[in-house]
Amino acid sequence: MPDGQSLYVTTRTEPPRWADAACILLIVAAAVLLRLTSFVPAVVDTDEGLYMVQAREWLNGGWPLVAAWDMHPIGAPAMFALAFLAFGVSVEAVRLLGLICVIATGCALFGAARAAGAPRSVGTAAAIIYAGHTLLLSGLCTNTELLIAPFVTTAMALAIQGAVRSLGPDPRAPGWGALVAMGLLVGWALVVKQVAVPTGCLAFAVLLGPALWRRLLPWRRALAMAAAYAALCATPFLAFLLVYWAQGWLADYLDGSILAPFRYSMERIDPAEAARRIGAAAVQLTLMFLAALVALALWRPRRMMALLAAVAVAWFGTASLAIAGPGFFFEHYFLLWLPSLSLLAAIGAWHLARLVARPGLARPVLAGLVLVLALQGWVPEMQGRLERGPGLMHRDPVREVAAAVAAAAGPGGDAFIANYHTSVYVIAGVRIATRFPFPPHLTGYFEDLSDTSTHAELERVLAARPRVIVVDRAWMQTMRPAAAAQVLAAVAEGYELAATVAEQRGPVEIYRLRSAPETAPAAS
Repeated sequence: MPDGQSLYVTTRTEPPRWADAACILLIVAAAVLLRLTSFVPAVVDTDEGLYMVQAREWLNGGWPLVAAWDMHPIGAPAMFALAFLAFGVSVEAVRLLGLICVIATGCALFGAARAAGAPRSVGTAAAIIYAGHTLLLSGLCTNTELLIAPFVTTAMALAIQGAVRSLGPDPRAPGWGALVAMGLLVGWALVVKQVAVPTGCLAFAVLLGPALWRRLLPWRRALAMAAAYAALCATPFLAFLLVYWAQGWLADYLDGSILAPFRYSMERIDPAEAARRIGAAAVQLTLMFLAALVALALWRPRRMMALLAAVAVAWFGTASLAIAGPGFFFEHYFLLWLPSLSLLAAIGAWHLARLVARPGLARPVLAGLVLVLALQGWVPEMQGRLERGPGLMHRDPVREVAAAVAAAAGPGGDAFIANYHTSVYVIAGVRIATRFPFPPHLTGYFEDLSDTSTHAELERVLAARPRVIVVDRAWMQTMRPAAAAQVLAAVAEGYELAATVAEQRGPVEIYRLRSAPETAPAAS
């Protein structure tokens, strides 16, 4: 075992360009076909609507965290704003952004597999498996986990490439170019959501670890690269901080980007409920876990793809830390598992195909296994879409609510959505009546995340008498009792029912500001 090398890595000749291009085209086609239904429903997960509102307000001159508050950094609304600029302000533009991110992540997974010396079929399989499973776990919408994935996965692919060079027959220490690219990629992921920290640290360890192990890199240079990497990761956040500071909004920036996420992480759910949510997510990914177990069972230090599998296992571990960090284990958090699990599942499927099929049939068998794995995500989505899913076989209540809100508010009117989907503001084209457009932050149970008094803000909003108030009668339990009482009292005092839309769970009521009675002329 020369120079301490233990993980099997392969050196490959320059691949035919047409073969790699064909794999990329297959990845793109598979992602498009698998995610076509993402363009159908107006709402999948409520968080997406908040980023839509922030992006729209930004394009209209109101900056995130100032005009529209959230407990996340501003990377997600920045990407949504770019999608709106490119494709127009619509739900479809946001879902197209999600599709682009899934394709980019798939291409990065392909690159990671190829950098580790894996066959093209493994990289292609990982990308298709990833795309198929993004239909689960509320991944049909464009949530932060999908936005982070292309940047983190590309950084990991660069790290694997550097590790392979350090472990190869002609070992070389990683250079500054890969480090700079990785730092900026992870840095952007961090301004989308801080959960990228664990995997960003792992990527740095993968890049430099083998070089340090084989004594290709002096410790002084390694420490300098660590400091540079940390600075590069912080660069996007600090750049936005300077912009906000120059405009006098530093307190808003720090509150939404750092302090509110910290407060959020202090409010953890019960361990039994956390275990239930983890189990529910794992069950949805059953076939992926089974294929990953095959990869682990057949792992050997000197076998092909040993390094790739080892990195994927460590990556799964850091993703699990990121999921556990906030303490709430919401379904979409588990999308962070998918890139690493997709690599492991692809490796497992490749090994299984070689075990059960004759050499000439291994590739078709692998294709069949990948199809089965991808269908694990597609079949439940199509079943739900055909049976009761809005927008395809049935009406879409969210779009109906938005149409009623637009009609009741009139041109240039404002609205206050007390406990319904935030995306209605954008779909209806109405102004927001508060800088806290996400109901859980104002009327719900996360009202204490901001350093602003949301109780006073709710009183201000109702006193200002927005033209429209939306109340979801079946979601009253999502509101604090005091807030619900305030909203219903304001509705009873000054509003009339303009429309009612039947949601699956119950009625959504759209109230219009009652016109002031005309004063009768005085008698002469």
